[in-house]
Amino acid sequence: MAEATEKTENKNEKAAKPNVVVSFWKGFKTEFKKVIWPDRVTVGKQTAVVVAITLVLGVVIAILDLIFKYGFSFII
Repeated sequence: MAEATEKTENKNEKAAKPNVVVSFWKGFKTEFKKVIWPDRVTVGKQTAVVVAITLVLGVVIAILDLIFKYGFSFII
């Protein structure tokens, strides 16, 4: 009797796994449809801002590095 119960439980567990996967993908697809994608102009502007800020910060860090390098060598 216990074996029959175990087989039924195992069968239910196996049947539940595909439902979870299917449910996940259905939810994923539904949420993906809600995404509002930016237009080409907006993406271009945002990319330009990111590149510009990266370059500016790179220059600032390089200048600070030189200041510290020569500052410490002057002290020592």
